[in-house]
Amino acid sequence: MAAVPVKSLDALASGDFAKLGSGVCMMNPTWRDEQHPSFIRFIASFLSANSYRLNFLPISPDFIFNNGGLSVAFVFETTWDPDKASVVFSRVERLKAQFRLLYVVIAVPTREQNDSFNHLYFKHGVELGRPTFVPVRDPEMGFEKIVKIAHARGVCKRQDAVGMMRSERERAVQGMDMFLSVVTSIPGIDDHDANALVQSIGSIEAISKASKSFILETTDLSVDKAERIVRFFRDPKYYLSPKLD
Repeated sequence: MAAVPVKSLDALASGDFAKLGSGVCMMNPTWRDEQHPSFIRFIASFLSANSYRLNFLPISPDFIFNNGGLSVAFVFETTWDPDKASVVFSRVERLKAQFRLLYVVIAVPTREQNDSFNHLYFKHGVELGRPTFVPVRDPEMGFEKIVKIAHARGVCKRQDAVGMMRSERERAVQGMDMFLSVVTSIPGIDDHDANALVQSIGSIEAISKASKSFILETTDLSVDKAERIVRFFRDPKYYLSPKLD
């Protein structure tokens, strides 16, 4: 295929794409130069419509997509040539050692090409799913698949992050509930006092070691309440006796 002028494509990348920022697509210039200009224009338009910035970088795969900090690499064979199958599979074998998330998209528009790909895939002993191969009917469908896969992996990453944050928040709430339960069991100490203690002193362990003067200096608690807290944690006769006001 005819080489694509670098200048015109760089203009595409530095134009409208500079205004977008939900994701980044990095394209290998060597791969780009092997494609027909109309296909590169399709890619540029499709990326723009899906809010991706396009950069041209000398990366080892053909594409790397980054969504929310997650990178997904792609090898994209737009024309399946059985005579070059060994080169393709050898390259994929090298890349899968470098990228945890690697997909290989192969355009096989005819039944003969599809049969050829399937035969050579098993002949070369490719391990199923490592990496994932995605046969498609044409290059346009292939690139749409690439964007969908990259987007889906990014969504999963964000959902995992949100789930972790939710779990951490739940643990924090449970920890605070336990803290309030312990501190408010001290006679005369209410929720306001407990919150003041956690904000100024911190953990139950730190409060148990705090002196009366330190509690008075760092909180708005009264002398009587500070004395009760110190006695509660340090005087067995006090914390083992019935708590009746």
